[in-house]
Amino acid sequence: MSKNNTEADVAFIQALAELLNKNELTELSVKREYGEDDSLDVRVVKQANIVTTQVAAPVMQAAPAAVAAPTAAAAPAAVEDPALHPGCVTSPMVGTAYLAPEPGATPFVAVGATVAEGQTVLIIEAMKTMNHIPAPRAGTVKRILVGDGTAVEYGAPLMIIE
Repeated sequence: MSKNNTEADVAFIQALAELLNKNELTELSVKREYGEDDSLDVRVVKQANIVTTQVAAPVMQAAPAAVAAPTAAAAPAAVEDPALHPGCVTSPMVGTAYLAPEPGATPFVAVGATVAEGQTVLIIEAMKTMNHIPAPRAGTVKRILVGDGTAVEYGAPLMIIE
C-alpha cells in the first residue's frame, strides 16, 4: 500500500472488488502511482465465489435469496465449508501460493499423499520471499483448495489434511 493514503487505498481496493463482481470479471490488476517512490499495485482475483486481493480482506459474494423457508437440505452445504473443517490448513499470510518448489517441478503434495508433521506442503510468496508452509499435523491430504499461483489471504483455507 502507499505510504500516505491507507484509507483511500482500502476504498479503492473495495471499489475494484465490487467492479470485478458487477462486471463478472475473474481478474483485475491495477497499478496506482502516487509519486516517484510511492505506488500501489493491486491484483484482485475471483475464485469459487470468493474475491481475494493481495492487500485487502476477502469479500464474499452474496448467495441468491431463497423464496421458501430453509430446508434440511440446506444444512449440509454449511458443513461442507472447507474453512470449518477440523483438518483445514489455513494461510498464515497474504501472498501467492505455489504447489511446487519451481515451475514445472513435482508438487510438494497431491491428494491422497501421506504427510508428516512439519513437512512442506506448499510455498507462499510474500514480498519476494518464499515461505515454506509446513503440515500442522501428520495425515493424508484429502483436498487441495488452491491452485498453483493463486493469490491467498491471511486465514484462507489451503488444503484439508486428515
